[in-house]
Amino acid sequence: MKHVLIYLLGIGVLITSAFKPPTYKMAKLKYNGGGDWYANRTALPNLINFCNKNIGTNFDEEAIVEVGSNDLFNYPFVYMTGHGNVSFTDVESQNLRKYLIGGGFLHIDDNYGLDKYIRPQMKKVFPELDFIELPANHLIYNQKFKFPNGLPKIHEHDGKRAQGFALIYKGRIVCYYTYECDLGNGWEDFGTYTGDTEETRQKALKMGANLVQYVFGFTGGRE
Repeated sequence: MKHVLIYLLGIGVLITSAFKPPTYKMAKLKYNGGGDWYANRTALPNLINFCNKNIGTNFDEEAIVEVGSNDLFNYPFVYMTGHGNVSFTDVESQNLRKYLIGGGFLHIDDNYGLDKYIRPQMKKVFPELDFIELPANHLIYNQKFKFPNGLPKIHEHDGKRAQGFALIYKGRIVCYYTYECDLGNGWEDFGTYTGDTEETRQKALKMGANLVQYVFGFTGGRE
């Protein structure tokens, strides 16, 4: 239930009305350079369903949006993944910067092999910013679901620890980057990856829900 304050003949009246959260869409980012932007095909639909059931969101089905498109501004949460090369033109970089500065949010999920490509491209978007690793006590890890050790390890590659980095613009996290984690792999349909467990999958979905809850105003999305 949501309390709504209205004014009638100059007198403040507090009423209670049924509240349904607004409908939004999450989008997957389509980029150039040859990398498989389309990887983790079932990840975002599964995260959307999990969030709608567990944290009260009202997301519609996923969309696909290109970096340089004006449609980017229709999606408050954009997800990017892949293994290979990424290339932003100057126009695309400026469009992405404008989107993020204007209130948008980008989650970059390294699907193993993306790191060496995405870092220089994001430097084109925010030359004045560097990725900063978020501590384990950050609000992102302490939403509905608690992760006292920070970003969980979902899919193993080479023994490195999972790290969550952020680009922070004027006190607001505009981009969150999951590295050596493969969070999106964990969102995919169970059985997609041999050896992954349902327990690990649930951990990934809960971490994704925390990120969504943080971004959509429960904490204001502040640093």
